[in-house]
Amino acid sequence: MQRYFVNHSPNENLYSILGDDYHHIVRVMRMKEGDQLICVDPTKASAICSIVEITDEKVVTEVVKWIEESSELPIDITIVSGLPKGDKLEWIIQKGTELGASRFIPFISARSVVKWDEKKGSKKVDRWQKIAKEAAEQSHRSHLPEVDSPLNLKAIIKTSEIYDYKLIAYEEEAKQGESSTLHKTLKSMKKGQKLMIVFGPEGGLTHQEVSLLQENGFQACGLGPRILRTETAPLYALSAVSYHFELME
Repeated sequence: MQRYFVNHSPNENLYSILGDDYHHIVRVMRMKEGDQLICVDPTKASAICSIVEITDEKVVTEVVKWIEESSELPIDITIVSGLPKGDKLEWIIQKGTELGASRFIPFISARSVVKWDEKKGSKKVDRWQKIAKEAAEQSHRSHLPEVDSPLNLKAIIKTSEIYDYKLIAYEEEAKQGESSTLHKTLKSMKKGQKLMIVFGPEGGLTHQEVSLLQENGFQACGLGPRILRTETAPLYALSAVSYHFELME
């Protein structure tokens, strides 16, 4: 059943769907009154709804049945990715959303080849958010991940203050055989806590960046004995989190 994120709580058991989702329901899916879909509101409540009215600008749905579900990771995980080349960040956001990430923060790293253009940036962020939304709907998430505008290292450190645990995926640690920090961190975490993991761009993080992050409460960790690409490493980490919290129980 098709799933849509709505931007309001139900009004007398009714949800109104507008914009791109309206177009998708009416023009792409060609749904009619009486057809059913799933609505997820900002409180993460999910409900099977029936279409009761289609106007020129909105689809009105009525709640038929509330859904009790727990498709979210038990911890809140934020992926901080050094700005990579091409469409690699789109891949990270799409697949990372499917794997349960709560938030994505692009990171303007010293070795980022891509130069961020603030004037054109808002359109890119809108596209990234749309990719996250579509991936969240496809994977039956009840939380719509947030995608931030790119931040510099100082802003990353400031943002990290609200997190319970903070890690750096650092290839030098992997080369030296470090294999326990990620495991120990996940073992220490309790459901509902927040974890931030920083990943470098194609050229990796500089020693200065790693040192500054460590001075502000981050721990460096390896992700196994192999050196992973910038678009692979976040997916490895998310898979490890899922395995630890969802498959080992």
